Formats: sequence, C-alpha cells, structure tokens
Amino acid sequence: MKVKCRMDTVKELPKLKKLRHEMKKVLKESRYEHTLSVAYTAANLASIYKVDVPKALVAGMLHDCAKCLTDEERLHICYEADIPVTPLEKKQPFLLHAKVGAYLAKTKYDIEDRDILQSIASHTTGRPEMSNLEKIIFIADYMEPGRDHAPNLDTIRKEAFTNLDQALLHILTDTLAYLNSTDGEIDPQTELTWKYYDKLAIKQQF
Repeated sequence: MKVKCRMDTVKELPKLKKLRHEMKKVLKESRYEHTLSVAYTAANLASIYKVDVPKALVAGMLHDCAKCLTDEERLHICYEADIPVTPLEKKQPFLLHAKVGAYLAKTKYDIEDRDILQSIASHTTGRPEMSNLEKIIFIADYMEPGRDHAPNLDTIRKEAFTNLDQALLHILTDTLAYLNSTDGEIDPQTELTWKYYDKLAIKQQF
C-alpha cells in the first residue's frame, strides 16, 4: 500500500532539511542530538493529535536555536528588539533562550507561522491556553528519549500519547516540586501555567 504525502508536507521538506543543517552548524553535538529527538518526538505526537506534522518538526528543530548564544548576546538581542525581560530573566539570562529563539526563528530563519513562534517562545515555562502545538513542543522537550533524569518519565511518556493536558500538568507539577525542593527560583509564568491547568483538570472531573 502506498502512503500518500500531503502537498504541504512536500513543500516543507526543503525547509526542514535546511534548518537541520543550520542547527547542526550552530549547536553543540549533544544539543543538536536533543534537538533532533525533540523534533521527531513532536512529529509523533502531532500525528496523534491531528496537528500539522511539518509545523511540529520546524518548531522542534528551532526550539533551542538560541542555546548557542551567550547570556550577554541573549540580553543584547532582547534590549535591541524590545523583548521584555523579567527580573528573574535578567538575573538568569539563560532563561531567555525561548524568547530569543522565537525572535531568531522569525528574523534569521524566516518563520512566519505564529503558532510555531509561540511554541518556541513558551517551551520552557508554558502559558495558559496553550495551543496543541505549544503543548506538544513543551512536552517533547521534557520527555524526548534522550532525557533520563526527570522523575516519572515513564508515566509522563504514556500520558503524552493519551492526554496532552494530563502530561503537561504532570510535568509542571514535577518541575515546581523540584524547584521547591532545591530552593530554586520559580518563574512566575511557570506557576501561572500550572495554576491554569490544575484548575482546568479539577473542572474536568465534574
């Protein structure tokens, strides 16, 4: 049986090939391997939840495109491009790689799709009312096969393929628990996202 290829997928293939080569040039080998794994994990999730697979691949391929920059470079881009910087991000500029990544995806890698850009921007903290693509990139980044240190990964991986919101909430809960246990500073956006999806989960129980 022949598998039919959608035309939009065919059109995206050259862009994906180019982006893959670009990421290989700018990222460290371990980060590049992680990037490929996130992209392919995102594509698998996208096929299950009827999200555009090429968009998931592009978002996954570019989600860490600003990881290659120094903290100083990330801050400089934010100031030059009027990207808001929170007090925590100013203190820990590595947290800016998501926001700056979305900016680079648009200005350097010619990505115009707003859902892809938002997925890159929100892949570390999440946000209330995320699109399915945003959830997929957030989850894929956390659970791709190369990840092995986070708690409850086996459970989260199973949840991801049956209930995106459940997997998302599980990740947020574990992340906040870890930060609290280590006295790590919590990004207010992460806590806001957790509150939103925790409240949503409670509503769905009734």
